[in-house]
Amino acid sequence: MALALPRRKLDKLKGILLSYKRVLVAYSGGVDSSFLLKCCSDFLGNNNVLAVTAVSPTYTQEELQIAEEIAQGLAVTHKIIPTSEFENPDFKANPENRCYYCKSELFRKLKEMAKIEAINFVLDGSNQDDLKDYRPGRQAKEELGVHSPLAEAGLAKKEIRQLSKELGLKNWDAPQGACLASRFAYGQEITLKNLKHIEKAEDYIRSLGIRLARVRHYQLPDKTNLARIEVEKKDILKITDYGLRITDYLKSLGYDYVTLDLEGYRTGSMNIGITGGNI
Repeated sequence: MALALPRRKLDKLKGILLSYKRVLVAYSGGVDSSFLLKCCSDFLGNNNVLAVTAVSPTYTQEELQIAEEIAQGLAVTHKIIPTSEFENPDFKANPENRCYYCKSELFRKLKEMAKIEAINFVLDGSNQDDLKDYRPGRQAKEELGVHSPLAEAGLAKKEIRQLSKELGLKNWDAPQGACLASRFAYGQEITLKNLKHIEKAEDYIRSLGIRLARVRHYQLPDKTNLARIEVEKKDILKITDYGLRITDYLKSLGYDYVTLDLEGYRTGSMNIGITGGNI
């Protein structure tokens, strides 16, 4: 009985996708876009589905590997393209609407590719919960006519995980993902060097058995660098056992101060003071 409502929403999603006939899916390899890709494959047939993954310094190698494995398992045509948001000074300056510039770059390229492939519909994996969040990238999606069938079908994240498990997707319970640019305090320049440091720091923490880790990056007024680590609440005590090791490693990457956020991981922790919610 617990899955009755999600299944009704899945039927609604099927109807939406069938109306598109052929689609290009903005595919990151995360839970939502993997579920969307699986549904497109099942309902439309692989010949009518093109998955496209955009890579840039804000997208980790681990994420790319997972995306490739899942697309290969679904036998869906999968293309990888570079995006050039780092050529846009508005993106690098990291304003509160940073995601708008990133998504504009992404969706423009996907629309161009869809035109070449004679595909009329570009889809992304936004879900019902995302409509409640602070998402500057939504403006770019609306401007460029990108569709969000999961949200249109009313599917929330929890329901997508339930259905993904039932459909056999191996990443159904994967931790929440977000691009590395989201680790920077707004107004502080995003640099390739610091992106790489953040990726290495989070990889190291996960290697210690911590399932989900965020390393939030701040440059203080005196030019020193501070890392604020977020992990799930259940892992706060666990991570303290590795405190000195983590501190030494992050200091080797250039951080002067290493802190642990006792509230634990939560989406949108960089958005305090921004009207509209979380990202």
